[in-house]
Amino acid sequence: MYPTRVGVDLAKKVIQVCIYKNKKVQSNIEMTPEAFLSWLINNKPVTIIFEACSSSNYWKQKATEAGHDARLISAKLVSVVRQNQKTDKNDALAIVQTTFMPDVTFIGGKTVEQQQLQSIKRLRELAVKQQDASQKQLIALLFELNIKISSRKGGIISAIEGVLEDATNGLSAECRRAIFLAKEHLRGLFESARHYDDCINKSVAAHPECKKLMKLEGVGPMNAINLYIALGCAEIGTFNKGKDASACIGLTPIQHSSGGVVKLGSIGKLCKNSRLRSQLVCGATAAVQHAVKRKAITKKDVWIQGLVERRGKKCAAVALANKTVRTAFAMLTQGTEYKAELLAA
Repeated sequence: MYPTRVGVDLAKKVIQVCIYKNKKVQSNIEMTPEAFLSWLINNKPVTIIFEACSSSNYWKQKATEAGHDARLISAKLVSVVRQNQKTDKNDALAIVQTTFMPDVTFIGGKTVEQQQLQSIKRLRELAVKQQDASQKQLIALLFELNIKISSRKGGIISAIEGVLEDATNGLSAECRRAIFLAKEHLRGLFESARHYDDCINKSVAAHPECKKLMKLEGVGPMNAINLYIALGCAEIGTFNKGKDASACIGLTPIQHSSGGVVKLGSIGKLCKNSRLRSQLVCGATAAVQHAVKRKAITKKDVWIQGLVERRGKKCAAVALANKTVRTAFAMLTQGTEYKAELLAA
């Protein structure tokens, strides 16, 4: 770190900048985004700490481009350190104060490429969530009118079209029109999800790191992007080891240790990114199902089959997801490629 440390509290229209040097606060002033960008370009290199928020990655990138040592700090940690009431000045000062804590952990920022991949992924997730909600609502509303539909034969769109064409079900003209509009909206959501899938597949195909990650068991295009976003930071300083990354994602047992006695519990249900963990475990579950149905070809197949016999498929899936994260971390940090170790003939 540079001798001068700057704590920055970001907001939509104003930015609070606290400059700390020579063991005291030199200034704690409010700037506009334009003025702060100019300040970054014209000042000598300093250590700048941003509180992690929606725009912190952008400003971290700008600060790094200007030659500063830019870092992100957890908003939760800042709230613990902050003294007195919550104001922009107190927040900016607390951001600086957190850097003097022993063994403080900074958050790894994302590159523009990672942000764009994350945007595509989240737009797809939103479309899938909306189509699921819209589909369930249509089924429930029609069921209240004693009209039972199923998506098994021909899909939900075909089933609703059959209801609209049925003149004997007693639906009024306006009700039919409303259901027709809901059906078209649902059709649009299905189309959007397919287009997002195409965007994800093309993005992964054009990205060398994601293509390498797809060689791992249970890792498809979605999980390749998940792993690259979670682990492939521009500066891998967030995690020192693969097991730390796996623990952060929530794939390791909860530890309850006291008095020198170490107790490991079950896998915790609560974690910072439950969707990431869920998708990794789903991919691992598919790989486990495939591994137990065939003769072992690789040493990992033998490991999976043995674990399934001892602990069951669910435990094996979580263990495989754990191993996948640790292997992906090694691949991204060391620039290596994954190749399954075949059994001797």
